[in-house]
Amino acid sequence: MTEHDPIRLLAIRDTPLSVAEVLAAVGDDAAGGTALFVGTVRDHDGHAAGAAVTSLAYSAHPTAESELRRVAERVAADFPVLALAAVHRVGDLVVGDLAVVVAVACAHRGAAFDASRRLIDDLKREVPIWKHQTFADGTQEWVGACA
Repeated sequence: MTEHDPIRLLAIRDTPLSVAEVLAAVGDDAAGGTALFVGTVRDHDGHAAGAAVTSLAYSAHPTAESELRRVAERVAADFPVLALAAVHRVGDLVVGDLAVVVAVACAHRGAAFDASRRLIDDLKREVPIWKHQTFADGTQEWVGACA
């Protein structure tokens, strides 16, 4: 990271995530808007007809952090980003745990909203992180894994 690199924090961790850490990472006196997205583990899955989730685990490919950097660099290049941060959790999580936190600071709120939306959408679509869910009826499902 250079002195002027807007990418302030990128990580894939097996420890609890901190919203405060991500917000602090994107603090910038020139920012008029900071958009934050926090993804949490919910008690049901929207893709499985609202099935009750009893456990969930995230796994990441060894290239996941480099892919996360590629996504972040593209967002920083495509939007007037002053600061950007993204962290994703791996391992076993429970309902209410933070699974992903992203934040983007820009001079104006519109750009911050647009850039943060692109960051989370591209992260979920392109970074090789997979979710394994177990449901109350005993069935299981992998989300994001290649078939």
